[in-house]
Parts: sequence; structure tokens; C-alpha cells
Amino acid sequence: MNWQWFHRLSSPKWFYQISERWLPWVMGVSLVLMAAGIYQGLFNSVPDYQQGESVRIMYLHVPTAFASMMFYMVMAIAAAIGYIWRIKLAHMAAISAAPVGAAMTFLALFTGAFWGKPMWGTWWVWDARLTSELILLFLYLGFISLHQAFEDREVGDRAAGVLAMVGVVNIPIIHFSVEWWNTLHQGATISKFEKPSLDPSMLIALLLMIFAVILFCSAIMMYRMRNEVLSRENNKSWVKEVVLGKQIGKMK
Repeated sequence: MNWQWFHRLSSPKWFYQISERWLPWVMGVSLVLMAAGIYQGLFNSVPDYQQGESVRIMYLHVPTAFASMMFYMVMAIAAAIGYIWRIKLAHMAAISAAPVGAAMTFLALFTGAFWGKPMWGTWWVWDARLTSELILLFLYLGFISLHQAFEDREVGDRAAGVLAMVGVVNIPIIHFSVEWWNTLHQGATISKFEKPSLDPSMLIALLLMIFAVILFCSAIMMYRMRNEVLSRENNKSWVKEVVLGKQIGKMK
């Protein structure tokens, strides 16, 4: 079997070159979708029959919560690939995804608190989903802190990678917590295709925002990976050429 494609995908140089072309498009599409989603959510979607206008917090809360879990899986899978096959680019992907996922987790908790206040009468309850989402934030912060605790990046990569892989157990707990325990948090909405829970105007806005947030986070992660590549590969000739080219470009 020809594994050249696999080695090419694991090349920091190849990633840096291909991401230069893809990054503007990913960021541009994300901003267009976000503008469309915000407009749809604020002006074209109907208020909820029970929650009224406060339901519009959903258009930020649900996408950030979804992204918080998705990017943890990205981080954990990348860490596992780096740990097993010792692929440097995978470790770069993991450490680049961590701050993005942590930010999304914080936003999910923050917007959830604002949504919970008018619905539940309090900013916070030790609900199963809220608590497991808070644990997810601690896992992100623990990964970042553990990675930075080692002067040797390779040791930090592997130590933090173990934590990321172990923490994956929290993802199904977050997802299924509303089914496994008696919880205040509402259940599934967009995944109930056989019996939709949302008005079409609300569903369109929510899907637009989910795709927008995922693409936006992907663009930020890609940008962080590019910087990580330059930092870790600074002794390579192609990196020196890139840095020199940027310096010349600033002087013109």
C-alpha cells in the first residue's frame, strides 16, 4: 500500500503551504454564514411560545456548546495520532485546538447562564449537563497547563496527550446527560428529525450559526497551527525563507 499521501498530510511544510490558500476562504465563508445566521436569528425567526425573545440566546449557546465538544474530539484524536505515530503535525493540531475549544466551552457556559436566568430563575444549577460542560472546560485548561509545564515540547505533547485521550469519556456524558439523569436542561432539538422541535425559521438560523461557528473556529485553529509550525520548525531552511520573505514584505 502506498502511504505517501499519509506522510504528505503529516508534513508541516505541506500544511503551511496549503493552509495559506484555504485560510482566507474558510474565514470568509464563516463570516458570511455568521452574518446570515445573526440576521435570520434576530429578525426572521419567530420567538418561542414559552421562552419568548430570550430563546434567541440559543443561536449562540447551541453552536458554541456543539463546537466545545467537537473541538475536544479534534484535540483528543490529534493527540492520539501524535502519541501513537509520533507525528509532529498532529501534536501541533492538538495544542492549537485546545484554546479554541476552551473559548467555546466558556462561551457555552456564559451564554447558558444568561439563558438559564430567565428560564430557571438562577444563573447556575448543578445540572448534569452544566456540570459536565464545566468539567470539559477544566479538561481544556488542564491540557494547556500540563503542556506548558514541560520545557521539552515533546514530553509536554505526550503528557498532555494522555490527559486529552482520558478526558474523551466526558463527551458522551455531556451529550447523553439529559437522557441518563433527571435534568433541567432541555433535550435534543435539531437531531429529532422524525419530530422536529423547532420552527423552520428557527432551525435555519441555528444551522447557519452552527456551521458559521465551526468554520470560524477551524480558521482560528488553522491560523494557530501555522504559527505553531513556524515556531517548532524555525531551524528548517524553508521556514527561514518564509520569515525572510515576510520581513522583506514589511519593508516595502
